[in-house]
Amino acid sequence: MDHALATEDKLKILSLKGDIDLHQSPGLRAILQDLIKERCPALVIDFKEVGYIDSSGLATLVEYYQGCRSYSGEVALAELNQRVQSVFDLVRLGEVFKIHKSLEEAKASILPG
Repeated sequence: MDHALATEDKLKILSLKGDIDLHQSPGLRAILQDLIKERCPALVIDFKEVGYIDSSGLATLVEYYQGCRSYSGEVALAELNQRVQSVFDLVRLGEVFKIHKSLEEAKASILPG
């Protein structure tokens, strides 16, 4: 899994590329833990180039969600393909995460006032 982290309009955008599985989740976890340490107020995770996510990847995202909520941080997900979206739907994480069809919608949904 490759990633790029950018700051834009008072929020951070984490663009992911590749599969998020048992082998890649520790790397994602390290990135997200650093953002929690920074107390990142708003994060959009761009899934445009993610082909697959497994339960370890989902657990990593839930862990970030719980960590950022402790300081009122927000997270939104963008551009999930049908395969990845179906995994989120199966475990009902669409009820937890703000999921948007486009990066622009995701950014607009959590931009700090």
